[in-house]
Amino acid sequence: MAKYLLLIYGDEQTWESMSEQDQRELGAAHAAFTAAAGAAVLSGHELLPTTTATTLRGSVSGRPALTDGPFLEAKEALGGYYVVEAPDLDAAIALAERLPEVAVGHSGVEIRPVNDPGPSGTGVS
Repeated sequence: MAKYLLLIYGDEQTWESMSEQDQRELGAAHAAFTAAAGAAVLSGHELLPTTTATTLRGSVSGRPALTDGPFLEAKEALGGYYVVEAPDLDAAIALAERLPEVAVGHSGVEIRPVNDPGPSGTGVS
C-alpha cells in the first residue's frame, strides 16, 4: 500500500465568511469522509489561517530569514490535509472525491504520493 497526501486548498476569505451552520455542515462532511475511509486515513488536520503562518527562507548570509505569513502569496490557501493509505493512485483519487471541497467552486484537493523511504533511507522501499 502506498501513502498519499491529500492537500485541501481553497479561498480563505470564503472559509472565514462561512456561517456557523455552514461550518457545522463542513465539519460533518469531514466526519463522514473519515468514517467512510476508515483505516485508510492515517492522519489529518485542519490548519489555522495563513495569518498565523511563520516562514523560514534561505538567505545569502547562510542564516534563515524569518518572516510572518505563508511561503507564497496566493488566492488559494492550504487549509488542511489528510495522509491516506491506498493501493494505487486511482484508489487515492476515489478517496479524495469524497471530500466536500471537491464539490464547491472555491476549493480543490491536490493528491501527492508520499516518498516512503526504505530501510536504507534512499526513498526506495
